[in-house]
Amino acid sequence: MKRIGIIGSTGSIGRSCLKVIDHNRELFQAVSLTGGENVALMTEQIRSERPAYVALATEQAAKKLRESLREAGVNSIPEIGFGTEGMKTAATLPEVDIVLSATVGVAGLEATYKAIQAGKTIALANKETMVAAGELVTTLAREKKVELLPVDSEHSGVHQCLRAGRRKEEVRRLVLTASGGPFLRTSKDELEHVTVEQALRHPTWNMGSRITIDSATLMNKGLEVIEAHWLFGFSPEQIEVKVHPQSTVHSLVEFIDGSIVAQLSVNDMQIPIQYALTYPERTASNGNRFDWSKLSVLEFSDPDTERFPSLKLAYQALEQGASYPCSLNAADEVAVAAFLERRISFGAIPRLVKDVLERMPARKFQSMEDVMEHDRSSRELARRLLTRHEN
Repeated sequence: MKRIGIIGSTGSIGRSCLKVIDHNRELFQAVSLTGGENVALMTEQIRSERPAYVALATEQAAKKLRESLREAGVNSIPEIGFGTEGMKTAATLPEVDIVLSATVGVAGLEATYKAIQAGKTIALANKETMVAAGELVTTLAREKKVELLPVDSEHSGVHQCLRAGRRKEEVRRLVLTASGGPFLRTSKDELEHVTVEQALRHPTWNMGSRITIDSATLMNKGLEVIEAHWLFGFSPEQIEVKVHPQSTVHSLVEFIDGSIVAQLSVNDMQIPIQYALTYPERTASNGNRFDWSKLSVLEFSDPDTERFPSLKLAYQALEQGASYPCSLNAADEVAVAAFLERRISFGAIPRLVKDVLERMPARKFQSMEDVMEHDRSSRELARRLLTRHEN
């Protein structure tokens, strides 16, 4: 029995993880859960999972949860925390074996870092952890001999493909695939005028707002390139992105002898989640079977970084190193939030990010406090620069 702590249980990845647990009760138990402010959903999850500890984003939400649990007649009410400290507690409980880091943005970064310090295995669905603090996180994981198991479908695919080779030196390149989002064939001029509603209509995945917009700008793929660099130790030149509208092939690894190993599966996040939770073993799925009759076409093409400059900005931030990826992520979060609030256009998102990258000084991180301070400074600068890009 593996005991799971889920940082972000009320989000789409967290909910998928609970489905995996539900289908494998003999293998897993959820012992800690954290969420935002969705009291009703957390109440349902507590009734189903009976965790020892839960936390919500704010003290007010935590109070409402206690009231909700009493009104629902829940007999065994868990300890309830809130905020960053609540997430840290959930991630470091002595009874937790694996932490699923599934929040969006840097909200779960400190909790994930604390979990590594505590020696927990990490199932990583929060790419911002590696983008903002990749060197610190991977260094600590090596010191603590902690396994970092990717949950993103692309990185999970790479992880599986790499098992076909014995040594890193056998690999020529990694290829991450991108669906191309809702604007794959939209012209550069038209992209300036797309609406929030259009940008939120992802053709393949049902995700949260920020990651959906990032997928539409291809920033999400850029963040995945940075994450792949830290997870697998390959240079930016060895990590490529290919647009693959069918979203059937999640990743490919090309070896030096010319062999290419690809990972294919149906588009269901339960598959990479279960792979991470059961690694190094595999267990039967809850019925996810690939329908070969629907596999008639596999298209691959190079991304257009003129129409989607966010991907180019991510590569540049990775090549510059130091604190640039942290600034990239922070600026993007501010820009996406402003777009969702209809303050800036879709095309202004990468322009604001570029503005921040050109103005933020580089620094070398020595601690997680350095990361969080730089993240805050980058956000403050992005907010000050917003007026230059507003509609």
